[in-house]
Amino acid sequence: MVEDIDDVDRAILHALQEDARSLSSGDIAERAGASDSTVRKRIGRLESMGIIKGYSAEVDYQKSGYPLRMLLFCTAPIGERGALAPQILDVEGVVSVQELVTGEENLLVTAVGESDEDVTPVAQRLIDMGVTVADEVLVRSHETAPFSGFDPDSADEQ
Repeated sequence: MVEDIDDVDRAILHALQEDARSLSSGDIAERAGASDSTVRKRIGRLESMGIIKGYSAEVDYQKSGYPLRMLLFCTAPIGERGALAPQILDVEGVVSVQELVTGEENLLVTAVGESDEDVTPVAQRLIDMGVTVADEVLVRSHETAPFSGFDPDSADEQ
């Protein structure tokens, strides 16, 4: 069972989602209403619990020379889809695999590339793994935001 997280943990998570790179533990402490040492300990605890899985750069693939982003809606045998995810991530050009739990398609694979010649072979590699590719969709843009449920200020607005 996952240990409950409190408002301080949520404030830390929200701040890290907004800008993990440039916010110091002191900056986060100010937002969370906690001390700097408390924030550092909480971050360590959240990491050890697996709630914070890591830190990564959000890359604009288009601006970095990889303008094609393709979503592949796939179906894999239910008993195998979890084991297939790490193998699919090893396919050149694949940047994300999501397990879907409703609908016929149960995997969503995201691939990026410079041209059709980069992303088209991904579907064939998936088929070679025993995965059915039901649909392919090219994406123009992709935006993300921190989860508002972690924002301590959003609770005041509800």
